[in-house]
Formats: sequence, C-alpha cells, structure tokens
Amino acid sequence: MTKTTNILNVVCPKCQAVNRVPDARIADSPVCGHCSTALIPATPIELNEHSFAKFIARTSLPIIVDFWAPWCQPCRMMAPEFAAAARALGTAVVLAKLNTEEASSVANQFQIQGIPCLIAFRNGREVARKSGLMRAQQIEQWAQTF
Repeated sequence: MTKTTNILNVVCPKCQAVNRVPDARIADSPVCGHCSTALIPATPIELNEHSFAKFIARTSLPIIVDFWAPWCQPCRMMAPEFAAAARALGTAVVLAKLNTEEASSVANQFQIQGIPCLIAFRNGREVARKSGLMRAQQIEQWAQTF
C-alpha cells in the first residue's frame, strides 16, 4: 500500500515564487527553489500591499496576519508576543504582519476598525478574526484551531 503525498503551495516571503512542498516535508525547513530563502521562517513574515494578495491566495497553509501600525502602543506590546508564537508554532501555521499605515488599501479591504487585529486565512479566505492585545500563549491556542 502506498501513501498518498499531498503537495502544499508555499509562497516565498522574499521573492514571491510559489513553491510546491510535499506535506510530509513541510517540517524540514524548506527553502525557496528560486532564491533559497526559508519558506516558513521562525519569525513573522512582513507582508506589504504588493505581496499580501498573492501570499494569502497561493499559500496552502493556514496564515494569521497581524494588522498593526507603528504608532499603536498595544501593537508594539504585542509584537514580541507574536514573534514568540511564530517560533512556538513552527510550520503548523504561518504568522505574518501587515503595517496598516503602509498598506492602507489592504486594511480598508478587510475593514480593519481597531488594531492590533489578527485575521486567520485558510485557502485564501478569511476564517476568523480577533482584535486587541494577545499574549503568545493565547495566539498559539487560537492558531491551533485552524
């Protein structure tokens, strides 16, 4: 009996190339076939207006995006918590950040009313959202529901 291997698409956070990774190898720290960047780094991925849509639409893994702004004190307080959650979650969920000041059209598209705001995406669609300051453990627990 042969085991079926599922192929996951993972967009490179640096060059935006779509990489095909067997699901059995996702925990092996895969790198981009084009630029050799880690596909799922242990830190949150910085998205911008140009990279956001492709990254969300073409990455097969669940993604949680932190919508934040540099002037927001709760956002700055949550940043190290979000980074700690990224390290703890490993390759189970991709954590990314989007600066709403620099990517206001994306923030408007998702009707961001208050920040920090976490939105979970799966298969290119929003599946959940939470607003307000969260600790690493809370982020991890919430992320594991996707």
